[in-house]
This record gives sequence, C-alpha cells and structure tokens, in this order.
Amino acid sequence: MENYHLNYSINTQPVPQKKKIRRNILFSQKIAPYIFVSPFIISFLVFFLYPSISTIIMSFQEVLPGETRFIGLQNYKKLLNPHFYAALRNTTIYTIWTLIILIPLPLVLAVILNSKVIPGRNFFRSAYFIPALTSTIVVGVIFRLIFGELESSPANMLMKALGLHAQQWTMHWGTGMFLMVFLASWKWLGVNILYFLSGLQNIPKELYESAEMDGAGVFTKFFRITLPLLKPVTIYVLTISIFGGFRMYEESFVFWQNQSPGDIGLTLVGYIYQEGFMNNDMGFGSAIGIVLLAIVLVINLIQLKFTGAFKKEG
Repeated sequence: MENYHLNYSINTQPVPQKKKIRRNILFSQKIAPYIFVSPFIISFLVFFLYPSISTIIMSFQEVLPGETRFIGLQNYKKLLNPHFYAALRNTTIYTIWTLIILIPLPLVLAVILNSKVIPGRNFFRSAYFIPALTSTIVVGVIFRLIFGELESSPANMLMKALGLHAQQWTMHWGTGMFLMVFLASWKWLGVNILYFLSGLQNIPKELYESAEMDGAGVFTKFFRITLPLLKPVTIYVLTISIFGGFRMYEESFVFWQNQSPGDIGLTLVGYIYQEGFMNNDMGFGSAIGIVLLAIVLVINLIQLKFTGAFKKEG
C-alpha cells in the first residue's frame, strides 16, 4: 500500500514550467511549421541570398587587396570587349547543341527502354546512368588521351582509317566545340533518360491499350499520347538543361585549363574565374556573374512562357 502511494505521488508530480513551454512550442500548430522550415530558410539566407546581395554590391566596386571603392557602372562597361563576346558566343552555341542532343535523344531512348519487348532493358538503364556518376575531370583526362594531337591518338587513327585527315582537336573552334558537347552528352544522357522514364511510368497503360484497339500505330501513340503527357517533364528537363549549359565550366577546363587559343574554349563561367581569381578582379568577375544570371533568367522565363508553364490548368 505504501509503495502504491509512493508511485502515485511520483507519477503525479507537476511538470516543470520550462518543459511545459518547450512542449507547447513543439506541438503548437502555429509555431511548429516555422521550426521545421527554419533549416531551409537559414540555408537560403546564408548560402544564397547573402552571397547574391554581396555579389550585386561587389559588381559596382573595385575590389583590391585591402581596398574597396565604388566605381559605378565601370565594371559593366568593361564587358564590352572581345573576350566577353567570345565567351557569350561559345556558351550560347554550346547550350543550343546540348539542347538539340540532350532532349530528343534521351526521350526516344527512354521510350525504347520503357518497352517490355526490349531484352536486357534494366542493364541498359544502368549502363546509360553510370557516366553521370563519374567525375568530369577524370573523364576529361581520358577524352584528352583519346582526342590527342598526335596522329597515333585513337581518334586520329580512326579518322585515318575512314580516309579522313588527322585533327588537332583542341586547336580549332569547331573541333573544340565538338569535344565539349560530346563530353557533356556522354555524361548527362543517362540522367535525362531517367527523368523521361519516371514520366513514362506515370502514363496510364489503359490509354495505350485503348489507342491500340482503335488501330493506332507506334508513331500515333508517341505523338498523340506520349509527347503531350510528358510535357511537364520535358519543360523541367529543358529548364535545367539551359541552366546546365550556361553554367558549364568543367568541360572547357579539362581541355584547356582556362588557356584556350583564341578563346575557342572560353565560357562565361570560365571568364568569371579568369577575371575574378586569376586576374584578382573580383568586381569585374561579379559583374560578369550578374549578367550571366540575368541572361539565364530571361531565357528561362521566355521558354516557360512559350511552353505554357505559367498557364493555369482549367
């Protein structure tokens, strides 16, 4: 009996005030959501908003070791030079080529790999995705060996076997652009295939069965069912591909290390690195970054407008 009263008295002891307040905060429907969202908000403020504001301010400054002064729009006026034009041209053409290759080709391959009649489709899915797991720098070294300047390099030996002339791949604009686009296509093809495969899994099989009953062929089902229902995934892949194209740096660096002849491999991100870190002109590098951000933002807003991403579903 005494033990019963002892346990009862222990269990009925009042909860301390601090624990009550802590419990009320954690289980409050008004406060708890902010607690759970706070890690993202803090990360956004520290790693995105603050650096962005600092970059905008820095783009109007001349930043020297131990000295910073405002110079107005001088950094933006310096953008009117041949190096910036070459970087903008190379980046734009590179992005266009990657869009031409890395949207239609993964879409077609995803449709093929989604078919049950393809033998070993799981193996091919894994094989296409493996390049995305490899380092661009490591792969770039291998590409440099394959497309070497010597006539004994594998690529030049293949060219001679086909009756063509050996090439100095990294010394000309056309072959240099081919190397960058080829490396990017090899690396990111499997990722885009995965995106389209995930979209294909959400298309009801009943639609294809009904179309087959109505006599629809392969191409009719592709253009009337697959393409329209994959529109959200296609818009997403298009958007991230534009971002990926304009932010490209590794594909250029592995071939030229920021020292391409005649700026044939210079990109906008490479130009930022060249001016901001190699030439120690952080103000000018920040101005290039702000212009790059504006270009990507405008292009993506235009493509989202024309693809109907902003339209409300009725």
